[in-house]
Amino acid sequence: MTLSIVEVYNFLGRRNLGVISTVSEQGTPEAALINYGVTEHLELILETLQTSRKYKNLYRNPNMAMVVGTGKECLTCQYEGVVSWPSDAALPGLLDIYFAARPEGLLHRGWPDLVYLLVRPIWIRISNYDLMDWKVQELDLQDLPTETDQMSASVALPPPPE
Repeated sequence: MTLSIVEVYNFLGRRNLGVISTVSEQGTPEAALINYGVTEHLELILETLQTSRKYKNLYRNPNMAMVVGTGKECLTCQYEGVVSWPSDAALPGLLDIYFAARPEGLLHRGWPDLVYLLVRPIWIRISNYDLMDWKVQELDLQDLPTETDQMSASVALPPPPE
C-alpha cells in the first residue's frame, strides 16, 4: 500500500519526539532522543547544540535516520533524510513551525551553541505492528516538491566549536 503525504504529516505532527541515529567519526552508530517539528513537505526541524555528538556527526556526514512512535499503539515512522542549515531568510518560518510543536523550546533560545537544523526526507515508512492490523506502507517521495522554499534557502552546516 502507498502512503500519502497527509498521512505521514498527520502521524509526525501528532508526535514531537523521535530517536535520531547518526554515524560517529569511527563509523559506529549513535542514537539520541530529539525534539522536532514537521513542515507540510515533511521536512523536519531539529533543535540541538553544536557541542553535541549528533551535531558533530551530522557535520561530517549529513545523512540521518530517525524513528518516531512506538508504545502501546505499535505504530512507527522510519524516516531517513539529509540535514542542512536553514538560511537566515528561511529560519523564522521554520521556527514558527518548531515552536508550535515544541513551545517549551522558546525557553531554550539564547542557549550557547543552540542551532536549528532542517532535514529533507529521502525515504519514509510507517509500520503498524498491531497483530490484528499489521501493515507496512512507504511514501513515494516523488509526490513531494523537488525543492521547497526552506530547502532552496539552506546551506551547509557550519563546523562545530572547538
